[in-house]
Amino acid sequence: MTHPNPPAGTLDIVIFGGAGDLSFRKLLPALYMAHLHDKLDASARIIAVGRQDWTRQEYLDFIDKNSPAFIEKDAFTSDDWQSFLNRLAYVSMDVTNANDFTKLKDLCDKPALRVYYLATAPSLFTQICAHLSGAGLVDAQSRVVLEKPLGTDLASARDINSQVARYFDEQQIYRIDHYLGKETVQNLMVLRFGNAIFEPLWRAPYIKSVQITVAESVGVGSRAGFYDGAGAMRDMVQNHLLQLLCIVAMEPPISLGADDVRDEKLKVLRSLRKMDLADIKRDTVRGQYTAGASEGAAVKGYLEEDNVPASSRTETFVALRAQINNARWANVPFFLRTGKRMQRRESQIIIEFADQPFSIFGSTAQQEPNRLIITLQPEESIQLEMMVKEPGTGMNLHPVKLGLDLQQSSDKRRAEAYERLLMDVIKGRLTHFMRRDELEAAWIWVEPIINGWAELDDKPRAYSAGSWGPAASSALMAREELSWFEEA
Repeated sequence: MTHPNPPAGTLDIVIFGGAGDLSFRKLLPALYMAHLHDKLDASARIIAVGRQDWTRQEYLDFIDKNSPAFIEKDAFTSDDWQSFLNRLAYVSMDVTNANDFTKLKDLCDKPALRVYYLATAPSLFTQICAHLSGAGLVDAQSRVVLEKPLGTDLASARDINSQVARYFDEQQIYRIDHYLGKETVQNLMVLRFGNAIFEPLWRAPYIKSVQITVAESVGVGSRAGFYDGAGAMRDMVQNHLLQLLCIVAMEPPISLGADDVRDEKLKVLRSLRKMDLADIKRDTVRGQYTAGASEGAAVKGYLEEDNVPASSRTETFVALRAQINNARWANVPFFLRTGKRMQRRESQIIIEFADQPFSIFGSTAQQEPNRLIITLQPEESIQLEMMVKEPGTGMNLHPVKLGLDLQQSSDKRRAEAYERLLMDVIKGRLTHFMRRDELEAAWIWVEPIINGWAELDDKPRAYSAGSWGPAASSALMAREELSWFEEA
């Protein structure tokens, strides 16, 4: 029995790499949630493109087996899942072969808004775009979503951008960073610019330091082949961490328009102080995890992972001190840190406010700085750490946290990052996607650090799996009489 693809409608979401990990773990579960909550037009189709020689039914069987585990249990029902699967089409093709795109052309035989999601290796982006255009599948309504990493250095990023721009205008290109779809990250804009108590203090000298940590408890797993050619700097710092830094540090935009917001983020990236070799040696720490324990189980080191060369010097951890050369952030250090096989999965932004210039409580009082603790994962929350008096006689101080649990602050459903960003693409909202000059400015700052490590013959420092990284990262903070938040 044949299972024909669904008929053409008003919207086609075409996913290249439709059988890949990203598709069945993130994209299709996100689209299922959008389907469940009536965010997709009834006639919208999801067209998966893959190299596997499958029929549509074989593809549906694969998705039915693999995707439900990544959907919230309370949101999954057999009937809803089946109605979602009815939206799915499958095209088996070699994306490097222009002739194969006639198969996609035959399926897309009526005018529609088409979103092309390139969940493939970046090396395929330019060929896919060229072949889409050659097959007459690109028009003024078309949109293309580019997954990270976009290039491995500035030259390759510029080349990809230039090639894609031959077929799509900048307003049609969505360079996705899923961190920008997180509710708490988007809430940062409101926290900063919607609350009068923060804006006057959001600058030097009232802020002493900023920490941004994206820690993962997992190792490289099945991504080892890709990861060894990238490392933590390319995989995480160049995109996720710098995007978070931009939102923390940007000036108020004149509006929430996409270009107004991205103009301010670009200014931050261009204001980052460039590092020379002396700066790189002093202000950066690379690490590589060794065997240890993670979440109660023994785990192997990076060099013992499958598909990792025994002599690899790829970093799985980066900590660095950044400086923004502008009036708002003069002399305020920004500490960025990311790593795999760390003690726990946690993403946080810590705003540490300046010490009191004079304390009336005496030198013996235990007085800690005020901190704004913004947690992005695993839970999403915002806490303000303040000093209060301990009960009893005397004036003994201790810190307490004023907490805002964002998951409990509203009874409205909180969409997952990919769902929110996919809906933004469909609606043509570019605010939470990187612009070309923004991406290239990030590479302009990052690339000299990567090249500097090579010139210094810098070998990553070992750290045990399940720890918080090399001791040198703590020393990076300690020399300024600071410490990472979990060590404070």
